[in-house]
Amino acid sequence: MICQECHERPATLHFTKVVNGEKTEVHVCEYCAKENNNMSMFGGESGFSINHLLAGLLKLEPALSKSQQQYQRSDDEIPRCKRCGMTFQQFSKTSRFGCSHCYKTFSNLLTPILRKVHSGNTEHGGKIPKRLGGSFHTQKRIDALKAQLREFIENEEFESAAEVRDEIRSLEKSMSSQRKEDY
Repeated sequence: MICQECHERPATLHFTKVVNGEKTEVHVCEYCAKENNNMSMFGGESGFSINHLLAGLLKLEPALSKSQQQYQRSDDEIPRCKRCGMTFQQFSKTSRFGCSHCYKTFSNLLTPILRKVHSGNTEHGGKIPKRLGGSFHTQKRIDALKAQLREFIENEEFESAAEVRDEIRSLEKSMSSQRKEDY
């Protein structure tokens, strides 16, 4: 099948659009699809994509617009990735970063989006096997308590720091005895 746009190359992309029961098929080559940004296939609108569909289903539009407003209000330059040159506005249109460095560049703008997608969490917890679960959760608790201990020491809250220190020691002692039982 030949491309319906250029009538030269073979059609590799096939789109079917059904509106009010009326079916329209469009067959285009990859070059013409990129050139037209898929606009001709969707009635000349601003280019509907799977990213728009997912953003609508997950209700990400408010989070994206909030992040965009955050950098538009500031008098600073528009954040741009130093490695690939992508702006946050480009990311919000495509929902894809240009490189791995973009995550660090736009980290403060991604927080509302990540919270929306991950039910309020901004860190990935992942799945933990049952056999490792107990010690892993205890170690995470110890790490959180150590961070809290540093905060108490910085704020010179030594009584609270001593309580946290004792809790850390208790958890570490129970972990070491648990390890001895496992072997």
